[in-house]
Amino acid sequence: MHQRPPASPSSPSPSPRPAAVRTAALASVFLGASFVLLLVLVALRWHPLLAVDGRISRATHRWAVRDHAVTHAFRLLTDWVWDPLTMRLLAGAAAVWLVWRRAAWWTALWLAVTCAAAALVQQSVKAVVARPRPVWPDPVDSARYAAFPSGHAMTATVVCGLLLWLLHRRGAGRALWWTAVAAALVSVVGVGVTRVWLGVHWASDVLGGWLAGALLVAVAVLVYEWPENERTRLPARRRG
Repeated sequence: MHQRPPASPSSPSPSPRPAAVRTAALASVFLGASFVLLLVLVALRWHPLLAVDGRISRATHRWAVRDHAVTHAFRLLTDWVWDPLTMRLLAGAAAVWLVWRRAAWWTALWLAVTCAAAALVQQSVKAVVARPRPVWPDPVDSARYAAFPSGHAMTATVVCGLLLWLLHRRGAGRALWWTAVAAALVSVVGVGVTRVWLGVHWASDVLGGWLAGALLVAVAVLVYEWPENERTRLPARRRG
């Protein structure tokens, strides 16, 4: 058998996970451009967008008023299961687990800072755009602050996206991975549907929340995978 010659100590080590860095960078550019475009259209009150929002909201509000059981279930889901506070507590529990079981202080801090940044960005954009929420003579729910972007949709996207990335980074087993993907998809899509159904957001508010949340996840992954962070990242599980 031929033995492989030992690597030269002076040989430079390859850049860590270059594919992940490239993918995150490209996703950041695409998502950033998409969010800025939507933001401009909302701020300028572009009529075709407002018309689509209006048609969707009027239809879903009729259904919400007529179907009390579904509306009640959606209120429970949006106020308790998919509420931003619930999502942030989930991220906090994951950060505590990372420190307690893995001693991954930098990863836990990365998770916490990204969630805090999402809340700051969300409230800042709401204050700048100051988009009014839908107004109904017979509302089925109420909400505070401005409409764009949806804080529920954005927070769910950020938390689910970050946790999925960490599971992927650690090489989660097939059953755990697909269960997590299914739960994340149901949560992110479901919370958006509930916000429009309950008449507290326009459809483009939810789309803006999804785009902004996905953008923050892409930027966070780019920071996480940057070459200089090789010694501080949570190591991927080795296969073999």
